[in-house]
Amino acid sequence: MLRAGLKWMFLIIGTTIGAGYASGRELWQFFGHESGLAILLFAVFFSICCMVIMYVSHKHESTHYLPVLRDIVGKRLSKFYDVMIFFYLFSTTVVMIAGSGATGQAFNFSKWWGIAIIVIALVLLFMKNINGLLSMNQLILPVLLGGLIFILLLFTIDQELELFSHWHEQRNWTAAFPFTALNILPLIAVLGAIGDKVKSKSEILIASWGSGLILGGISFIYNNSLIQIADEILLYEIPLFAILKHYPFEILIFMSIMLWFAIFTTAAAGVLGIVTRIQEYFNQSFVFLVVITLLLMIPLTTIGFSQLISLIYPIYGILNLYVLTRLLIFPLWNKLEK
Repeated sequence: MLRAGLKWMFLIIGTTIGAGYASGRELWQFFGHESGLAILLFAVFFSICCMVIMYVSHKHESTHYLPVLRDIVGKRLSKFYDVMIFFYLFSTTVVMIAGSGATGQAFNFSKWWGIAIIVIALVLLFMKNINGLLSMNQLILPVLLGGLIFILLLFTIDQELELFSHWHEQRNWTAAFPFTALNILPLIAVLGAIGDKVKSKSEILIASWGSGLILGGISFIYNNSLIQIADEILLYEIPLFAILKHYPFEILIFMSIMLWFAIFTTAAAGVLGIVTRIQEYFNQSFVFLVVITLLLMIPLTTIGFSQLISLIYPIYGILNLYVLTRLLIFPLWNKLEK
């Protein structure tokens, strides 16, 4: 039970902690100053949403997200959000691939090397279908999370930062709503694909509240660190590198590798959501559809990593607010409909 719960927890975190989040760019886009309460609300909202999505997915024993989506938003709106989820997954996976290119550029390599490496790695990963993704998450994410927490706490201690000194300043609390909304749509897609593999409600509780607690804690420490270097963030495509410049080159190399794996896990989750959804329409193998999907994405990476995040993330955050509302009140309206 515990092992299975942790497996799904790492899948949730791996889906969420991609290029935008791990690099700090997404956190800075929504939070920044006076956001402590917003991050606390995000952790609670996120846990509730994951719990509801997994519960519905488990109930339907689903293998893709459409049955889950119908339960959450209703049959009428499910067609609109079905299309929206598809384009969301497609565009955010493009962001991840572009993020791999940006990581390569930080070391003076061509972005095309970074893009080629992640595309090849994704194809190799999905030769084992979904099991390859689950195995990788359990192996990579503990190291990634541990490294990120270590660097952020080290920076907090070195800069003598006070984690709770501005707790009375919380005017940005409303940011919790679009930020949570932004992150739940891919979870519907990914968790909707594993409903037939979830065995108990205990797994759901461990996965949902564990992921919310971890992401909330990291978000708070990360955001607090970014506030201290706010003037420098404009100079960096990836804000994390503004923190890492204070430390030896070996740490920069290690965290860059970890950042790439964060990008990779989210890109893999996006591809999983897309391919499990379209597989019923095409009489082709899973790996073939993965290859075609990735080839269609590559030309769009020329827009640039930070531009993609600043352009599409706020739009999706607003459009997803209805889904967030339905998820948060799901236990109430679900009982009323029975």
